[in-house]
Amino acid sequence: MKRVGMFVWNHFTNDARVMRECTTLSKNGYDVELICIDDPNDPTISKYEEINEHFRVHRMKRYPSLLMWMQKVYRFAFEKKWPLIPMAVIWAFLVYLLPWVIIPLTILAGLMLKTKARVLWIRGALILRMMIKGHNGNYDIYHSNDLNTMPQGYVSAKWRLKKKPLIYDSHEVQTSRTGYESPWYQKFEHFFIKRMDSMMVENATRAKYNEDLYGFYPAVLHNYPTEEISIEQDKVDLHQVLELPRDEKILLYQGGVQTGRGLENLVEAFPLFKEGTLVFIGDGKIKDKLVSMVKERNLEEKIKFIPKVPLKELPKYTKNAYLGFQVLNNVCFNHYSASSNKLFEYMMAEVPVVACDFPEIKSVVEENQIGVTIDPHDPKEIAKGVNELLEDPVKRELFSKNCIPARKKYNWEREQDNLLNVYRKF
Repeated sequence: MKRVGMFVWNHFTNDARVMRECTTLSKNGYDVELICIDDPNDPTISKYEEINEHFRVHRMKRYPSLLMWMQKVYRFAFEKKWPLIPMAVIWAFLVYLLPWVIIPLTILAGLMLKTKARVLWIRGALILRMMIKGHNGNYDIYHSNDLNTMPQGYVSAKWRLKKKPLIYDSHEVQTSRTGYESPWYQKFEHFFIKRMDSMMVENATRAKYNEDLYGFYPAVLHNYPTEEISIEQDKVDLHQVLELPRDEKILLYQGGVQTGRGLENLVEAFPLFKEGTLVFIGDGKIKDKLVSMVKERNLEEKIKFIPKVPLKELPKYTKNAYLGFQVLNNVCFNHYSASSNKLFEYMMAEVPVVACDFPEIKSVVEENQIGVTIDPHDPKEIAKGVNELLEDPVKRELFSKNCIPARKKYNWEREQDNLLNVYRKF
């Protein structure tokens, strides 16, 4: 049985793609250890977790011990409001006795208070811990999810006498995505592209982009959900939770509440909807902004927010929707080329969609007749798509029924063979 060392730069609490990949490998002759990040603020997760007999999770300590100690000293001294003069006297005495310790600590403390230096320290120490864990694991195959774990995979797989295979699993377009505007990301990726053994991307549009950029066509591994979630019988009663009338139509967005996803346009478009309650399920950086927009427009009774829901529970919420939204904005090639896992989650729940007219998403929606596509940048266009389904329940029902044969094509049970084919090369 070959052993796999996989890296991911998150807490591994809601990463459906990585969960599916690791589970598939563990059930097909591979022993998998996933190296990710601990979250000291979440008591529900542990540093070690055994998913099944051949799939284990190791969460690396997030913060350096020295940083945590220094923060405790800082809080004790300043939050407890120690008198400054006694503090200065004590510090001067320590400098006199232990200059080789106290002076570096003083410099370090000064750096710690600067946000950028602190972030670099935290991330650098965490990357080093992941590298050590990965290298000591001496796995047969290494697997890096996204660019931010390529250094860990490269050092673990290649900095040894007997080099090991390294797979680069790029979930996003690293050279054109929000928050990654610096040209250094392309240089960084180009460096590692030459040193990996196989690469996977989410769809054919992204594979062609990679071919144009780097000269080779990577393997394609779509981010489809498992078909088994379509047989979920339990249902969270959102009408009861949100105190809505039984006949109220729920217009649902589920996913990260992040910039570039067209969510502000949904709020702008809502007054043009003929009926329904707009519900957001998820958390993210712009959630406070959306809440403020809703309050400014006095729409609190018609636009509701629900916190992030665990992946296993989410299908129970999705089933409530009359329609679902996937309205990414074309702010980068990463968004424009997305296949969008959420699109297929709606499909599994037989929920028709109002979706952006980008190539990968449009082809699925229109070829399978499971919803309408619109220009996601125009609130009036969004409203037009919503009202088309609100005013024509027969069409909406047809789109819902069309989801049933469609999900027989777009599911992980079929797609996982593409993952196993990549691994069989090694």
